[in-house]
Formats: sequence, structure tokens, C-alpha cells
Amino acid sequence: MDRRAVGAKESARAGRYWWDGAADAYQAEHGEFLRDAGFVWSPEGLDEAEARLLGDVTDARVLEIGCGAGQCSRWLRTQGVAEVVAFDLSWRQLQHSRRIDEQTDLRVPTVQADAQRLPFAADSFDVVFSAFGAFPFVPAAESALAEAARTLRPGGRFVFSVTHPIRWCFPDDPTEHGLTVRQSYFDRRAYVEEDEDGRAIYAEHHHTIGDWVRGIVSAGLVLRDLIEPEWPEDNDQVWGGWGPVRGRIIPGTAVFSAVKP
Repeated sequence: MDRRAVGAKESARAGRYWWDGAADAYQAEHGEFLRDAGFVWSPEGLDEAEARLLGDVTDARVLEIGCGAGQCSRWLRTQGVAEVVAFDLSWRQLQHSRRIDEQTDLRVPTVQADAQRLPFAADSFDVVFSAFGAFPFVPAAESALAEAARTLRPGGRFVFSVTHPIRWCFPDDPTEHGLTVRQSYFDRRAYVEEDEDGRAIYAEHHHTIGDWVRGIVSAGLVLRDLIEPEWPEDNDQVWGGWGPVRGRIIPGTAVFSAVKP
């Protein structure tokens, strides 16, 4: 484990390597919570069926960034969306998406791609979203947000959820031991795991609230809301560093909602 700067290419390579190796275990552990056709914004359980952060998606053309196995996009298919397209960096995650497509007969068109360089034309989508997808793993928040905004039509909506930046200060521990500040909030060096040759095999990046807001503004978007989901009383699951002990004291997730003028 190390804290160091990681560039775009190294970060993408590490993300692809990690998620191809972790996809099976991830879907086995969290698939029931995510549901084959379900739209959960965060480990707190904030559900789009109630939150409606995307607004009325009827007849909309929608893009999901960092889709994993496509659960969110598949749920949108049940809501009258005209078209939904999804992508992920991990081929293995997309194989799980295809598996669920065949099991549910709710098919989501997917492509393997990097959020830092989107293979879509400008002004292509009415709604762009990411539910804990690619954004925690990109080194440059501004460039990734600009790419998402580029694909959005004027008047369109962009909503994404990420690890709440305050979490960077604390250990990745869901118990009381995880409530002690260990690192500066302003330390933007990535969390990196390396192989024996010093190559990154996992890289997660930290951006402050201000970094995200500046990225949204510089992308030409207007920030409409910032949601910090509270931990619900009926959710007793632990998901990595998320859980009820810490979740009822400090926020674990930030959801940014913006529009393109």
C-alpha cells in the first residue's frame, strides 16, 4: 500500500486489472443488495425508485458511466426509458451484465470504455449518471466531468455518486476504530496497491468537495443539489468501510446533481 500520484494511463490499467479480478466476488457479495434490476445510489441504500434524482426519464436517452453489471440501467429499462447505454472499464463486469441480461430478458447495450475518454458524440444524451461508477478511480476530476458534460444535451441532467470526500481522513474501517482521523483531507495523493514490480494494481483517488464543485462548474454545468444520504435505521449491512456505526455519525456518500444550460 502506498500514497502517491498516479496518472491517467496507469490508473486506467490498474482499474481494469483490479475489477476484472474482483468482479466475481463483488457480484456474489453485493448482487442481492444491488438487485438484478435495481437502482441503488450508495451503500446507505438510497434508491432511485424513491429519490428520483434523475427526474422524469420517460422517453429519455440515458448514459450510465461505470455500470458494473448494469443493474441501474436495467432498472431504467423498466421505467419507460427510450434508450439506455452503459459502459464499464472492466470486461468481467460486462460479462456479468450479459449474464443478468439473459436471466432477466432485460437487455442493456454495453461497451467497454474509460470514463476519461468517452466513445460517444457530443450532445448525445438527455441524462448521464454514475452510481459509484468510475469517478472514484479517475485522477483528474475536471477532465472526467468535462467528458461526461460533453455528451450531455443542453437542458440535460447529470447525477453522480462518489465516496464522500471526508471519508479520506479516516481508516477504511466500519467500526469505532474507523472514527479516528489519520490523514489530511487535503492530501490528494492516490491510495495505491502495487505488485512486486511496483506497478499499480489498484488506485483510488481523492478529490475534495471543492474539487468536485469546481469540476462541475468548469465543465459548464450548474450544480443543483448535493445529497449526503443518512444511514437508515433498517440497514445493518457492512460494505467495506461503510456501515451503521460510522454511517450514523459521518457521511459516507456524496451525490452531486447538475444540469447543462
